[in-house]
Amino acid sequence: MNMRGLAQVDIFGPLTLPEYDSAIIKFAEQAGVELEIYHSNIEGEIVNKLYAAHEASIHGAIINPAGFTTGYPALCAAILQVNFPVYELHMSNPAVRGRISDIGRVAKGVVSGFGIEGYRLALDGLLLQ
Repeated sequence: MNMRGLAQVDIFGPLTLPEYDSAIIKFAEQAGVELEIYHSNIEGEIVNKLYAAHEASIHGAIINPAGFTTGYPALCAAILQVNFPVYELHMSNPAVRGRISDIGRVAKGVVSGFGIEGYRLALDGLLLQ
């Protein structure tokens, strides 16, 4: 995710990671919800963050797995083990590139192909829980 806006702009658009974060924070403020944004390029750190969120009794999570979309069974197992809904989000539609998400198979729902507005849609999905 930290390469957004710097690489593969034709697929993922020109927004940089800080611009993503600003837009997501704005969506959360408009919805009146508290939000924490977390990024990591290390699968184990993401798994640990999910488990910490479980212990903290958070209400839900939105994950843009990026490079973790396929082939990361520990991440899938963690999503199945937490006691809150997890929605997968992709700015683009990975299926167009032949990628079928492993995360999507264990997530409560999947939002893909709507660009940054997908975060608003995923947040709306969490608020309906």
